[in-house]
Amino acid sequence: MLYAGRVIIIRLSRQSRRLFSTQAPEAFLEPLQSHLGITCLSLNRPQAKNAISMKLLHEFRECLETAKYDKSIRALIIRSTTMGSFCAGADLAERRTMSQIQVAKFLSDLRAAFGQLETLPMPTIAAIDGPALGGGLELSFSCDLRVAGYDVTKIGLPETRLGIIPGAGGTQRAVRLLGMSKAKALIFTARMLIAQEALEWGVVDYISSPSTSAFERAVELAQEITKSAPLALRAAKQSISRAADLSLESGLDFERASYEVLLPTKDRLEALEAFKEKRQPVFKGE
Repeated sequence: MLYAGRVIIIRLSRQSRRLFSTQAPEAFLEPLQSHLGITCLSLNRPQAKNAISMKLLHEFRECLETAKYDKSIRALIIRSTTMGSFCAGADLAERRTMSQIQVAKFLSDLRAAFGQLETLPMPTIAAIDGPALGGGLELSFSCDLRVAGYDVTKIGLPETRLGIIPGAGGTQRAVRLLGMSKAKALIFTARMLIAQEALEWGVVDYISSPSTSAFERAVELAQEITKSAPLALRAAKQSISRAADLSLESGLDFERASYEVLLPTKDRLEALEAFKEKRQPVFKGE
């Protein structure tokens, strides 16, 4: 099911346009008209459970580049257009037709895409309504928050059972999210987690109720987030994301610098005025 909204047209090179023009988009941006400031990056390859093809990856990266500079996006949800799906990882059927050079380039582009996602300035949420396997789980690890559907049963990194290892950041981001021992256990055993286990392990941050989807819970979470000032959200994300890379003293200096740029903003003054007048602030990202 597609949600009503304006679809961002993706610019393609002439060669890519000839290759993809006769096919439906496999990844596209979709603002939610009923929720100001929330945009979806929708994965649209239902016949393959959104396995990451070269076309999907190309369009996904174009969407990320567009989102990076769109200040109207206050929260971005990565989701599937089809209920019961999220992302089944790399397209292994396509992979069998690729040369070693093509595989190497694909992995490089996939790693770059997840880096783009991780460094987007706005908060990002993965809505996991179906299997999140291999590269699909690595994709979610690049988001700020992860929400799983109550009845999702396949969340994991199965690469070692395929004779490889997670190659798009999984070994590194899993350690940062889960800790060394849990990351090793997840990858060494190629264990498939159900939603509740994923929550207990720290692989996801929320699970939906039995009567709702991960996407619906992600929208609720995004609504909570977008009540905050957009510039403050971006500054907070930047400061938090740098914490693991900096010493405490350097981190405190970075936090202070991030704080100080917000002092003269119109949104901060609006928050003070709204507090005085006992009303909700109206933030404009200025």
